[in-house]
Amino acid sequence: MPDPSRELVQRLYATPPDRFVAARDAAVAEARQAGDPKAAREIGRLRRPTVAAWLVNLLAIRRPELVADLAQLAESLRSAQRELRGAKLRELSAQRRAVVGALVAEIRKLAAAEPAAPPAGKLPLAEVEATLNAALSDTEVAEQIRAGRLLRATHYAGFGEVPRPQLRLVTGGVEEPPTRDRAAERAEARRTRDEQAAERAARAERAKRRRALERELAKARDDQQGAERELTGAARAEQDGAATLDRIETELAELERRRAVAEQELSRAKLARRGAERQLTAARRRTGEVEAALEALDAEEGDAAASGQQAD
Repeated sequence: MPDPSRELVQRLYATPPDRFVAARDAAVAEARQAGDPKAAREIGRLRRPTVAAWLVNLLAIRRPELVADLAQLAESLRSAQRELRGAKLRELSAQRRAVVGALVAEIRKLAAAEPAAPPAGKLPLAEVEATLNAALSDTEVAEQIRAGRLLRATHYAGFGEVPRPQLRLVTGGVEEPPTRDRAAERAEARRTRDEQAAERAARAERAKRRRALERELAKARDDQQGAERELTGAARAEQDGAATLDRIETELAELERRRAVAEQELSRAKLARRGAERQLTAARRRTGEVEAALEALDAEEGDAAASGQQAD
């Protein structure tokens, strides 16, 4: 499998140091998901740079032409030193100060354009300047800066060899460890242990958060199931109530119909009663009249009988 691409490594080393580990772990996960375990291992070996080294890397990645100019000036300085040309050396030294100052100013601009960069007042520009001066005095330092994968700043005063313990180069594939003394190796080991401890702590914190979120998720799912049961019961009760209301409304409609029929029958009965009352009144009047006529007839017959007896 191929080693990590130059673009990927540059992207990681252009990432602010406080986000480097997360970005590197994400790249490792992507490589594993893509079925490239070798690239995942190589990416996992990349180490987080210091803030000063990150700023120098940012210059090399964003403005490589300026780093190339720095390398040309370094060659001119070394040539003047070898030839012991004092006047030329003084001229180049003045140029060196101007170039380094301009590069530091450019680095300040690049950092200002990075959202996650430290505030301008907290940028380690003195370490950056010392590293750039060291690059002017040593080709290996210049090459490490040009690669854009510096892990730590370096310091050097004067010309000649730069102390190796201050430098470490990380390539896109296998790391190239420079010569170093035991103190630097112990410091590097301590830094590695600190990084590993920080990564373990971060993993533990993520695991803790995951457990808490999983507990919250389980509770939320239980609450959701309970709410769904309540919703099902309420929907069923709503359907039953609607059916009951429909049934009652149907019964009410039937009762209204029966009421209308009963009102009609009652109206007819009232009319019939009034007619019967009128007939009864008329019959009673006629009965009275007939009774009066009979009484009058009886009276006449009695008078006639009395008159006949007197005639005899």
